[in-house]
Amino acid sequence: MPTYEYACTECGNHVEVIQRLDDEPLTVCERCGGTLRKVFHPAGIVFKGSGFYATDSRPKSGSKATSDGGSDGAGSEKKKEERKAASAPETSA
Repeated sequence: MPTYEYACTECGNHVEVIQRLDDEPLTVCERCGGTLRKVFHPAGIVFKGSGFYATDSRPKSGSKATSDGGSDGAGSEKKKEERKAASAPETSA
């Protein structure tokens, strides 16, 4: 269940409450009887690695993109065949 933080608009009291998603939000401060409001915090997300932004430098690929933005697929099929051949068990005659 998520933890919600509420702040009183009258006295500034902060309250953290564990509530279900379908529970009604708290509206009255226990300390002074004032109005409570939910406190929202930014999510702590960390992106690691490359390729998250359009300005990131990307490695140059050998295949050219087609006019619709996709690749022509010739290079990727060849790589798949090479990987399949490399992973196939060798048989001795």
